[in-house]
Amino acid sequence: MDLPRTHAPSSVERWYVLIVMCLIYTINIADRYVMSTVLEPIRLELHLTDSGVAFLTGVSLALFYVTFGIPISWLADRSNRRNILAVSLILWSGMTALCGLSQNYWQLLLARIGVGVGEAGGTPPSTAIVADCFPADRRPMALTVLALGAPIGAWLGADMAGAVAHAFGWRAAFLALGVPGVIVGTIVYLSIREPARGRLDAINDDIKPSLLETLRFLWRQKAAFHVVMGGGLCALWGWGLIWWTPTFLIRTYNLNVGQAGAVTGPIHLIGGALATVGTAWLLSRPSMADPRRVVWVLAGGIGLATIPSFIAYWTHSLVVAKLMFWIYIPAIYFYIGPCFGLLQNLAPCHMRSMFVAVSLLVANVLNLIVAPQAVGIMSDWFAGAQGSDAASLRLALLILAPSGFWAAYHLYRASRTIIEDQKRAIGYTKAWSP
Repeated sequence: MDLPRTHAPSSVERWYVLIVMCLIYTINIADRYVMSTVLEPIRLELHLTDSGVAFLTGVSLALFYVTFGIPISWLADRSNRRNILAVSLILWSGMTALCGLSQNYWQLLLARIGVGVGEAGGTPPSTAIVADCFPADRRPMALTVLALGAPIGAWLGADMAGAVAHAFGWRAAFLALGVPGVIVGTIVYLSIREPARGRLDAINDDIKPSLLETLRFLWRQKAAFHVVMGGGLCALWGWGLIWWTPTFLIRTYNLNVGQAGAVTGPIHLIGGALATVGTAWLLSRPSMADPRRVVWVLAGGIGLATIPSFIAYWTHSLVVAKLMFWIYIPAIYFYIGPCFGLLQNLAPCHMRSMFVAVSLLVANVLNLIVAPQAVGIMSDWFAGAQGSDAASLRLALLILAPSGFWAAYHLYRASRTIIEDQKRAIGYTKAWSP
């Protein structure tokens, strides 16, 4: 049904909400990927293999992230998303600080599990709140702005955290990132209002589907399936490679933790931000109202960027590797916001948190469980009895790099049904040009 204009948020309100959600996403990414920056110092102090440190730092977080993600998102589709978001942010930020206070393997493992539980309640309610602040044709753009938090957060988790770890030890990096998140969580609770669900949709009802009904609807939305798989495989490819990149640089080019963070940190911040802002600008063009063009752009960009991602780990030249990083690292950001926006338009208003939760489940299983653990196991296996080294890690990363082509395939396939699926979900009938 059409809603009165008085139900729509003001421009100031919608952009304030969007900026705060971007800040939360920044903290989310920074708290998660600071671990990859200090992976090698942790491994050496705790005397772990590559596969062992991958389980401690990546798998432990992801298992609880995906376990709690579905029930928390189901609750978010039925209750106050603002409250869930604030509590989750305070929880995962506090647990990040506890990572910095950990003195042994088990303390670090338990704190890392706590980070995963808290982060499970972050992105799904954030994206759903933003979707109720922007109309359907502006959601891919708005959620791309939200995704600007990814490059900023990765820069904080790489460059700043690397410098802090080099100066004060790896534990200090967690403290520097965890404490501010508790403050932001309090600001969210005090300053953000819970928006009415579906207030900007052409179809809006109070039906609250069960979990099974939501999953059945997602399965029938073939475009949603391919967007979920495409985004998940992008995470496997891009973030899986990035997870091991600081360790790869330390071993291959004899850098310290601060120097390794300084190689990729500026690329995350500058290249990732430019890619994200450029994508937001592109998606704001009238011609991009056709969702097929959005997935075509995503598929083409990821497919092309897969080539330099392979070269970066194949070359033995740090100069060439840096050049390749400047091409492919920005590409791991430009798909995030558009995929969130597409999923919000492929889901009815009472299924949006769940759609994003399923997408994050797939993405985080692939990039926090499969990629780190598979690379670690392959690196240990290639090294043999002598122990993992630069050569074994290089070979493992080269095997992972071509998975970007697989992601591009799914994003392209989404274009076949995306218009019909979007109309079915939200009743959006704006005329698209072929």
